Amino acid sequence: MKNLYLPELVTIEDITNEAPDVVTFRLVFKDEALKESFEFKTGQFGLYSALGLGESTFCIASPDTRKGYIECTFRKSGRVTGALAAMSVGDTMGFRGPYGNAFPIEDWKGKNLVFIAGGIGLPPVRSVIWSCLDKREDFGDITIVYGSRAVADLVYKEELAHWEERDDINLVQTVDPGGETPEWKGKVGFVPTIVKETAPKADNTIAVICGPPIMIKFTLSALEELGFSDEAVYTTLENKMKCGVGKCGRCNVGDIYVCKEGPVYTAAEVKLMYNDF
Repeated sequence: MKNLYLPELVTIEDITNEAPDVVTFRLVFKDEALKESFEFKTGQFGLYSALGLGESTFCIASPDTRKGYIECTFRKSGRVTGALAAMSVGDTMGFRGPYGNAFPIEDWKGKNLVFIAGGIGLPPVRSVIWSCLDKREDFGDITIVYGSRAVADLVYKEELAHWEERDDINLVQTVDPGGETPEWKGKVGFVPTIVKETAPKADNTIAVICGPPIMIKFTLSALEELGFSDEAVYTTLENKMKCGVGKCGRCNVGDIYVCKEGPVYTAAEVKLMYNDF
């Protein structure tokens, strides 16, 4: 039986500097058979390791509709992520996964979609966005609301430019007051406020949120004001993930192991776990 904690070896095929201390790795499995057979569902996560130094948990930021590689986006913030950020194209690192449940995209066919993200919360949502865009004919209107503290902190800038050019997406970008530049043409304001200004219709619509907890809290209130039910709003608690397999106990909320039952939850499920959410 394979060792539960033994990572697969992956090669860094490409590196994109997204924002200060934020990078995206495109990874390919060294094992050719695994490279061809590996599958995951959007919303699942993995553990990425700097060999000999430890591992960190991030979502799989690429869509499940594209094969042959996976991508992760992370912020340099500690020993392991610092070691990962120091790596170069062609270097070897480790990957364990996929773990967790997924966004039920198949159940959303025929519905309108609203994606809402703040800062480094865009990577998990990006996976869902591209998975849906690659099956664009299955869905109605698609709205993306994305914000960050400052223009420099926006991630996936090239993809944001691409989404802005598409006529089948309504992209709304914003930065916090004081974070704009003279060249900035987007909105200025906090994400929950911009969501209320954008006013997506709740009828036959699914919303997906990820970002800082305070942003999620007020965005949930904004969506409630707009008529969204808690069952139509999804988020991911991937920041709770630790070992990924329910062994360390650091992801538990009451009797729930988020890494085994999550990280994808509806707002109704989250509210049962967090009374103050």
